[in-house]
This record gives sequence, structure tokens and C-alpha cells, in this order.
Amino acid sequence: MHIRIPNASLNIPVCMRRLGYAFQKREGNGEMAFIRPLARAGFPRFHIYTKTTAQETFLNIHLDQHKETYGKQTAHHGEYEDDGALKEEIARIRSLLSS
Repeated sequence: MHIRIPNASLNIPVCMRRLGYAFQKREGNGEMAFIRPLARAGFPRFHIYTKTTAQETFLNIHLDQHKETYGKQTAHHGEYEDDGALKEEIARIRSLLSS
């Protein structure tokens, strides 16, 4: 799911910290990744990638149910649909950003 913040002159790391997210990594394409675990073990967790342009900031959010699995095939266990916990988190973020 995507959240678009128009005309955002945000300090992204500070904004994400205020939303309860911790910095995870910076991608080579300029995106930054942040996580917000829902349990002590680290999973499930919300995972957000941020991308900023001159006009706006995009938040790409999904829910990681558990750690990736590796072997012969790589599987990512993320939920991208707008339902349940993900829908509530998006509403929480929009509410906090609008205030």
C-alpha cells in the first residue's frame, strides 16, 4: 500500500521515529527502510520504504508476517493488501501526519 504526502518538506528519519518506526537501512536508489515490530521477537512487523521527490514523499508499507525463508527459492512473507492490521496502521499514520 502507498501513502502519498504532497509538498512534504519532512525530515524523514525524525518523522518516522515519531510514528514509532526504527531505521533499518538505506537502499542504493535513495529509498530508506523503516520497521515497527508488533512483537518482541521482531515479527510480525510493519515495514515502510520511503521515497522523496521535490514535490512529495511516498511511503510504501506492508506487513511482514515472519522472517523471509531461503533455500532453493526465496519467499517474502509480506502482506500488501489494505485489510486488517495494515488498514489500521495506515489510518494511524494518516491521522498522525495530518495533525
